[in-house]
Amino acid sequence: MPVLGQGIIPAAGSVASELTALTRRAFVPKMVVQIYKSTPTLAALIANSLTASGGVSSVTQPVQGASYVNNQWVGYDGAFQQPGTQTGAQNAEFDLKMSVVPVPFLGLEGVVQMGHEVIPIIEARMNDATNVIKDAFATALFNNLGALNSGTGNDLALQGLPAYVDDATNARYYGGVDRNVAANAFWKSYYQSYGLPTAPTRAQIMTIIAGATKYAGGETPNLGIMGFGTWVKLAQDFLGQERYFVENGFSMGQVESGFRALMVSGVPIFADPYCPEGELYLLNTNYMALHFHEAASFSFTGFESTLPNMQLGYVGAVVTIAELVGAKPKANSHIKNLTYESI
Repeated sequence: MPVLGQGIIPAAGSVASELTALTRRAFVPKMVVQIYKSTPTLAALIANSLTASGGVSSVTQPVQGASYVNNQWVGYDGAFQQPGTQTGAQNAEFDLKMSVVPVPFLGLEGVVQMGHEVIPIIEARMNDATNVIKDAFATALFNNLGALNSGTGNDLALQGLPAYVDDATNARYYGGVDRNVAANAFWKSYYQSYGLPTAPTRAQIMTIIAGATKYAGGETPNLGIMGFGTWVKLAQDFLGQERYFVENGFSMGQVESGFRALMVSGVPIFADPYCPEGELYLLNTNYMALHFHEAASFSFTGFESTLPNMQLGYVGAVVTIAELVGAKPKANSHIKNLTYESI
């Protein structure tokens, strides 16, 4: 509907009706997307993704959970006991998950728009398909435990961080490995849900990182993820310590304030809109990756006619087959019940 009665356009009436009927609109030939979010976590995982192929248990990761050999202290004679054969490895197995976004194209849409399009509708749909896939992946990444663990999770969807980063409190199984078996204690992450809401101060996060690093055998996480409200709560503990340095007047009186990432004990903490508030993930990305099938990584099938359904038109699909694979849960941490700001 045209906006009438503002600026140089006359108010509703016969003059405005005539002007509207005889005048083209001045379109901006660009579609501005309003409804999606930017997620640094998924962007990082896609940037460092790996390739998978077919087969049952499409990604099989051997993991060592026990020693193959034992140390012995010996005396002057150098004698030692006969070593026995010890088993120490098992497989963590992952099935790839498939997402499909159907893309319709009615035959007469093309006829009507041909030579007169402002935004080609098929281009808008194809662009939207990619955004829809990323939104679905990011949502599953921070929420999906899988049906085996929660009873309500989706075993057809990407199994996310809540399943990978856990100590069997919420996710007993990951990669087919049962964390509740004593021999599989190595498959447990550093997990803590505070009994009372706890403020995410620098000192508190430093203590968490120290505990997580000790639990992981000295390996420090290299990435922290929080919701925006939780991140702001932590940032408040930094802002009072800022110092401004203006050199030679070149800054023209402007100084930078605030932080893109909050660095605590050498670990950058980022905000992600998909991360639930009150939670902190400390990740070691050296042991995790998104594995995309070599034949279906945001792949388009091409359009096929819908004539067999007695309709003039076409339909295609954007197909993505992938799974999040983590090979060392122990190197990651999940903290819950932190306080956060309402923003």
